[in-house]
Amino acid sequence: MGKFAWKILGTGGPILAGILATKVVNIVWAKAGQGEINPKDPDAPVLRALSYAAAMGLAVGVARTLTERKAANYYRNSSGHLPGEVANQPIS
Repeated sequence: MGKFAWKILGTGGPILAGILATKVVNIVWAKAGQGEINPKDPDAPVLRALSYAAAMGLAVGVARTLTERKAANYYRNSSGHLPGEVANQPIS
């Protein structure tokens, strides 16, 4: 497995996961009876806008992180080592 495959797995997967998480949050938000909200709208209630932004950020962050970890694990299982970008990153 080469660098090109990692670019597809390591970038494309998290992007798709973020899109899917956004759709899921919007569906759950609507089913919870919250109605549509645009957090950028200055007339939207601040608390609702912040709640929506927090839910969206958490969902997208979790989806992207889990997808990136799964892609790195798949890469390691296929090639015997972690991708250079992952293996060389210090924990901060």
